[in-house]
Amino acid sequence: MTTTTFTGTSTVDLIVSVYQDALGSADLDGQSDFFEYGGDSLTAFQITSRLQEALGVEIPVALVFAYPCPAELADVVEADLAQA
Repeated sequence: MTTTTFTGTSTVDLIVSVYQDALGSADLDGQSDFFEYGGDSLTAFQITSRLQEALGVEIPVALVFAYPCPAELADVVEADLAQA
């Protein structure tokens, strides 16, 4: 797994990038479904770990399952960040 710094990147772009890397698909976009690209529980943990590292906040793995598209997950993460 590669480590990337995401300064100046929107939350959606960050999440899309993390999904692309974790799921091994460069054509994945903000509306792509985690499950349709072969996502599983191990991949969900990899995604949340990378996002937590990049954003500095805890992101429960359940959110990836509840909001499987990067754009949906970004909305929830941004709302949580706004409350912090």
